[in-house]
Amino acid sequence: MAETWDPNGPGVLRLPSGRLVRGRALRRPPPGGPVPGLSVRLLGRRPDPDAGEARWLPWPDFGLPRDRVLAHRVLTEAWRRCEEERVEVACGGGRGRTGTALACLAVLDGVPPREAVAYVRDHYDRRAVETPWQRRYARRFAAGTEG
Repeated sequence: MAETWDPNGPGVLRLPSGRLVRGRALRRPPPGGPVPGLSVRLLGRRPDPDAGEARWLPWPDFGLPRDRVLAHRVLTEAWRRCEEERVEVACGGGRGRTGTALACLAVLDGVPPREAVAYVRDHYDRRAVETPWQRRYARRFAAGTEG
């Protein structure tokens, strides 16, 4: 049996396929309840180790991933795994980098690239994806020409 998120839980985004992924701000305490099977940390500096499986994706605040090949690989893994287990995507504030990564997951899930940011803003946080270059990154993600 799959162990995914409660669809009504805080920060949980339902992708069109039905996959559930949780976005959150690392500056806030984690929500109660189950822990993620995989946590993708979008931070400019290596995070402190914590319980559970985590992937650090070097990604400065208000910017883009430092290694776009790694970003594509990690986000694709997150998309695949969120079908069967709890996957969390998180940055400091839970909006810019997290929203961009969630838009990339939406693209992988079949949302047309030009609609991915709007999808995340409608279903996760209306202020998600904070910069023009983050919007462009999400639009170009599926083509493999990120950035």
